[in-house]
Amino acid sequence: MKKRLSGGIIALIVVLAIVIIAVVACVSIYNGLASAEVSVDEKYHEIETQLQRRMDLVPNLVNTVKGFAEHETEVLQNVTDARTKLAGAQTPAEQAEADSELSSALSRLLVVVENYPELKSNENFIALQDELAGTENRISRARSEYNEAVAEFNSKIVKFPSNLIAGMFGFEKAEYFEADSAANKVPEVSFD
Repeated sequence: MKKRLSGGIIALIVVLAIVIIAVVACVSIYNGLASAEVSVDEKYHEIETQLQRRMDLVPNLVNTVKGFAEHETEVLQNVTDARTKLAGAQTPAEQAEADSELSSALSRLLVVVENYPELKSNENFIALQDELAGTENRISRARSEYNEAVAEFNSKIVKFPSNLIAGMFGFEKAEYFEADSAANKVPEVSFD
């Protein structure tokens, strides 16, 4: 009788140990997924912060150029329109598209500036141009870090056994911040 009882207790202890290990593993996987998701959100907000920084610089840049190149209204309007579109973008895809448009419009604006030597030597314009270049670098780094966090998170939610936990708790793939398809095209530059 003692042997049967002790065998039953050992079996119960083994089953309890397996259940405890399974629960600890599930909690660990869940916490890893939650941390990765928070990291994706943090990186996304860094992109938004840098895009906002650039959007805040654009009016100053446009006003500086406007004072020197009043007849370049179409280029200036394109920059303003692209800035407005970026301000209204909600998803990473919308922001990526609007960001691409603003980058393109700013590139065209900087090409126009080449026609105005006195503007290129203006201290305010030089400072704004430097600030804009620094911001562009920050945006590029933030995009890269965000996409790395997305890749890590998306990888976690498709691998076994974390895919089971991800499915049970509703973790979904995060969206990459991808360049607009127009970004692959070489821009046309005309000096007419």
